[in-house]
Amino acid sequence: MKIFITADHHFHHKNIIEYCKRPFKTVEEMDKTMIEKWNKKVGKDDLVIHLGDFALGTKEQVKETREKLNGTIILIKGNHDKVIKEFIIVNDLLRIGDLVFSHRPIPKKEISKDCINVHGHIHEKESFEGINVSVEQTNYGPVELKELEREI
Repeated sequence: MKIFITADHHFHHKNIIEYCKRPFKTVEEMDKTMIEKWNKKVGKDDLVIHLGDFALGTKEQVKETREKLNGTIILIKGNHDKVIKEFIIVNDLLRIGDLVFSHRPIPKKEISKDCINVHGHIHEKESFEGINVSVEQTNYGPVELKELEREI
């Protein structure tokens, strides 16, 4: 089993293409590309820690998208996650070793000085508080935890 980290897919969110200057012409192209990139890396038995803002859309749309994705998903609830029954939910943050996973960046003064915050929420912007794994930073696909740890 491999562990992957990702954030801010915003499946079904047409306006995110313009807001974040994503390289897609339509929301359908964006969703299809991100699903393909996800499944190319993530196997059926893998774990994905999603750091929030998985999708906007109806309950049915979110369910259909989830069913297309490989792996078990732990979702750290983001500010846009309203329809989230398809996941294992974490409402605040998750700590694994010296990594603290959250949706929004956490100021360094608010976590142990030995910890590194891995987060999403800020999309294409550079993180000054930790490591931003929004899809704009990871070529629209998840990153394996081992790869992330090598970069630290």
